[in-house]
Amino acid sequence: MSIEIVFEIHSLSENNERGIATGWLPGRLPARGRGNAAATGRRRRDDGIAAVFTSDLRRAAQTAEIAFGDTDIPILYDWRLRECDFGQRNGTPTAERVLLIGHVATQRELEHVINGVTLEVLTAADFDWREDGWEYRLG
Repeated sequence: MSIEIVFEIHSLSENNERGIATGWLPGRLPARGRGNAAATGRRRRDDGIAAVFTSDLRRAAQTAEIAFGDTDIPILYDWRLRECDFGQRNGTPTAERVLLIGHVATQRELEHVINGVTLEVLTAADFDWREDGWEYRLG
């Protein structure tokens, strides 16, 4: 038996509009975000979806409830689908400079996601440690 997964990101939140990294804070949908959620429901409700699994954080739960709350499709809340917990950085501006200390796999994933380097190239490449590290810009 196969299962088809459809993925949607929660609708626009108030913090998205303000450039704030919400993290594990609940967040809320403004009028535009509620409209986005309703549009998701209209777009997806006839796709044969058997169940909606959503993060339990308010902005994701609210998206699911607006999109599918008036249908017979069950909505299941799961904390494991939450956004990253940014700790003390929850609720802070997203346009800041941060330092990541990780591993070779972390650096290669950044190369893949940000610079589009293929996984085949990255796994075949020798690791070249750099004394001055690497810098990436998002957005």
